[in-house]
Amino acid sequence: MGRVIPTIDLRRWTVGDAMTRATLARDVDQALQAAGFLLVTGHGVDPALRTRIRSAAREFFLLPAGVKQRYAAKVGGRGWLGPGAEANGYAEGTETPPDLKESLTFATAEPFEDPVVNAEWYAPNVWPAEVPALRGPCEEYLGRMVALEKELLALLACALGLGADFFTRHMDHPTYGFNINWYPGTEIVGAPRTGQFRIGPHTDFGTVTILDRQAGKGGLQVYTDADGWQDAPYDPAAFTVNIGDLLARWTGDRWRSGRHRVLPPPVDAPAEELISLVYFGECTPGTLVESLPAPVGRVVYPPVDSHAYLREKLDSITVE
Repeated sequence: MGRVIPTIDLRRWTVGDAMTRATLARDVDQALQAAGFLLVTGHGVDPALRTRIRSAAREFFLLPAGVKQRYAAKVGGRGWLGPGAEANGYAEGTETPPDLKESLTFATAEPFEDPVVNAEWYAPNVWPAEVPALRGPCEEYLGRMVALEKELLALLACALGLGADFFTRHMDHPTYGFNINWYPGTEIVGAPRTGQFRIGPHTDFGTVTILDRQAGKGGLQVYTDADGWQDAPYDPAAFTVNIGDLLARWTGDRWRSGRHRVLPPPVDAPAEELISLVYFGECTPGTLVESLPAPVGRVVYPPVDSHAYLREKLDSITVE
């Protein structure tokens, strides 16, 4: 699958000459047409920062359920999503058992000026008192993700032959989302039911997703028309980046919204435990997403309010 999900060194974009940048942009365009995924190195995010987040998050996830329940949140909120909270397969209309995971969820720390937007899309982040080491690294990481997202979106705009700010001008005050996903072994979640995954098959909902993942037998798989479901290539130095639904619509389906899933705990390694850090890029509320016309776009979708679309999708994966 490395042929359709290449590794992109972002330093070729940030410090390269015009020819190097043009070549990189062309490679990115081709890859996103094939699978909607990239591996991105040269991002400058310290691996030790990610290690600190995982260590503190794991400390939280191992707390008694009654303690974690104090921080319980709904899908799209801030706090703890416990077992059975989500079933991502519902986003594409597939009835599936709940996903085999728990999550800590965070978002922008800055409220919006519009009280209506604030009421729906803003709440203070919830930092568990039992794990004081979590907040500092997470806030630092989120700052890095916001900057990295804008760098990536500038590259993606140029890959389409557009001005570098074509997408970023719609990200002045995005909502964004950040999930720390815990995928424990079967001693915690039990034996998977038929059709049950750590995360069921789906596409992401926003612009770009930036994923820091761990290698595992029960890890990420990506779907392409040519190869079906295949294990995603892995590089510990790289972020896995994929296109979400809104950006796919924006490009008129020139780029794929990368379909993916996370396998259940494997039979031959039932105690496998993984933790993923997932940053979901989104727009400033009120952004109207309109498909780019041909020759860039392939399909013309009706214009859609970015956050009306996000709310519909978040509601669809919520397990009542």
